[in-house]
Amino acid sequence: MQYEIKGAPLPVLVCTLEAEESMVTESGSMAWMSENMEMTTTSNGGVGKVFSRMVSGERLFQNVYTARGGQGLIAFASSFPGEILAGDIAPGKDIIVQKTCYLASQRSVELSMFFRKKLGAGLFGGEGFIMQRLSGSGKAFIEVDGSCTTYDLAPGQSILANTGYVVMMDATCQMDVQAVKGVKNVVFGGEGLFNTKVTGPGRVVLQSMPIPRLASALQPFMVTGS
Repeated sequence: MQYEIKGAPLPVLVCTLEAEESMVTESGSMAWMSENMEMTTTSNGGVGKVFSRMVSGERLFQNVYTARGGQGLIAFASSFPGEILAGDIAPGKDIIVQKTCYLASQRSVELSMFFRKKLGAGLFGGEGFIMQRLSGSGKAFIEVDGSCTTYDLAPGQSILANTGYVVMMDATCQMDVQAVKGVKNVVFGGEGLFNTKVTGPGRVVLQSMPIPRLASALQPFMVTGS
């Protein structure tokens, strides 16, 4: 499989597949494709997988696109201005992502639920109690809201991020929440009560404009009908 990520600020992922090679995506992500691409809608693992995706907030079924009779082309479009990241998944090198940012992957990549071990991180961290784990092997493609910044954290090294800004991290990282210190900071700082704390070792990717933050910024300017 060869791929190219094109365009900004609404990027598109264009993949060239060899004969009988497949890509998996959530329904509705395909933008265009060559006529020899065959689509199959599947639960991709039976009732258990369907339930897993239902709980994690994803669509119940996935679409598998396979090139028949030769090379095929398929493109997946981003749903929000930002970036598309390519991740290499390998045994022992799983990544954890926000449940809404998965775009597509090779069929050898497995998508499953990831529960926060600490309840506080899920309730107040802003990324949700349930995230997604990408495991197996192959390429996976992730949507980022706005632009992204990547940090490689050493063992024990931490970074604090405002809620919703952590879009992806290596499975070796730990995530928790940390309360904002000081009553004045909480009341007048405008940054909320908690920050998300990610501790290494591993890579963490932060996004610059989470959709909820953009919606909040635009809300005062929205005109509502009477």
